[in-house]
Amino acid sequence: MTAAFCSPAGTTVSYAEAWQQVSAKNDTLAAARANVEQAKYKRDAAKDLYFPEVGISATYLYLDDQITLSPEDILESTPAGDQLAPIIAGLATSYGLSVTELNSGLTSTIAERENLTSSIRAQWPIYTGGRIDAAQDIAVGKLGEANHELEKKLEEQFDYLARSYFGVVLAKRVLDTKVYVETGLKKHRDNAILLEKKGQIARVERLQADASHVRATVDRHKAERELEIARLALTRLLKSSRPVIPSDALFINDTMPPLATFLDKTLAYYPGLGVLESKKEQATGLIAVEKGKYLPTVAVFGNYILYEKDDLATKLVPDWIVGVGLSIPLFDRSGRSGNLAAAKSMVKQIDALQLQAQSDLSVLVEKSYHQTKQAIEEYKGLESSLILAEETVELRVKAFNQGLSTSLDVVDAELFRADIKTQRAVAAYKYVVTLAKLYAISGQLDSFLLYQNRTEVR
Repeated sequence: MTAAFCSPAGTTVSYAEAWQQVSAKNDTLAAARANVEQAKYKRDAAKDLYFPEVGISATYLYLDDQITLSPEDILESTPAGDQLAPIIAGLATSYGLSVTELNSGLTSTIAERENLTSSIRAQWPIYTGGRIDAAQDIAVGKLGEANHELEKKLEEQFDYLARSYFGVVLAKRVLDTKVYVETGLKKHRDNAILLEKKGQIARVERLQADASHVRATVDRHKAERELEIARLALTRLLKSSRPVIPSDALFINDTMPPLATFLDKTLAYYPGLGVLESKKEQATGLIAVEKGKYLPTVAVFGNYILYEKDDLATKLVPDWIVGVGLSIPLFDRSGRSGNLAAAKSMVKQIDALQLQAQSDLSVLVEKSYHQTKQAIEEYKGLESSLILAEETVELRVKAFNQGLSTSLDVVDAELFRADIKTQRAVAAYKYVVTLAKLYAISGQLDSFLLYQNRTEVR
């Protein structure tokens, strides 16, 4: 008795539901979304470049000795010190003191050995040669690139899901065909056994029927394993705890949107082109950054002392200061001229890549479109072959039962019918996956789901 394949208890899922699960649970998409989030934070961080920088600082100093200042030190530091020395000596004598005693009595302590100061500082660049604006543009470009990368991953996962989901449907169709062939050849074998017993056919005919049935059983087991593997891959893709059983069937549409529709939308939407455009924006920002290195930088700054030790040195320093600073680069060792030339070359490179990508996309869309049309023609063209195969099997079986045909004729007819059914299923599968690819690369994911629901042939 032919063993029937019993699928494990699982969860029945439509393609639309499967796509929702992939969108929500797929790790690749989760990583792409995290990359977008990271780019958003970096864009927000770049906005802070417009704000002033404010900070509090504290300094503790321990000197090798006190800083003092005596009259002798002052005289030695002046051009007329030698001429004034006798006057100092006379002054000391008039008070009954030596010059050393006078210097000691008039020496001031400028700063103690231990010093502690604290201040608040602020600096606000008001002109940087456009480098801040360029940094902002680069951050926005990186965010755009991350968003396009996410869209690209969505398109890739949609295409991969179509191949995985409908691959399971195809594997089930192939298995059904194998089971159908096995059942037919089993019936043929049973008829051959009865005819052999009646002496109406030779023993070799019965052996041929028996061997064909055994091969059909082996093929059916192989199809079962292939279905299990395909279903396991789909289950893992959907992160389901139970086996996933597709509820949607393969389908064929009689009509398709015009090729120009797919071409126009693909060239306008495809996220890979958006990635290149975002990279071009970043390269343009790099050009502005390098040009800004040739321009001056103007900044407003200020400082306010919060705490200082009470000594003569601190009394000489003002409590607060404000000012404007100007910095003009004359010589730079960062290689700004080379970096500027490299950034301009990057823009040229991206322009060339964009043109090549547009050409490649046009070829891909046209190729996929014609493959889809070819699948429709192949599916419909095999309809007459299927009718022929069905009638051939019926005639061969009748002829064999009447001794007018061999067992090999019946087997060939059964296998021919199975092959035609499998070819039609494969044609429908090619149609579905290439159609899904067309809708994916043109950014019409939802349109594919709507198109699937209005199919004329399933």
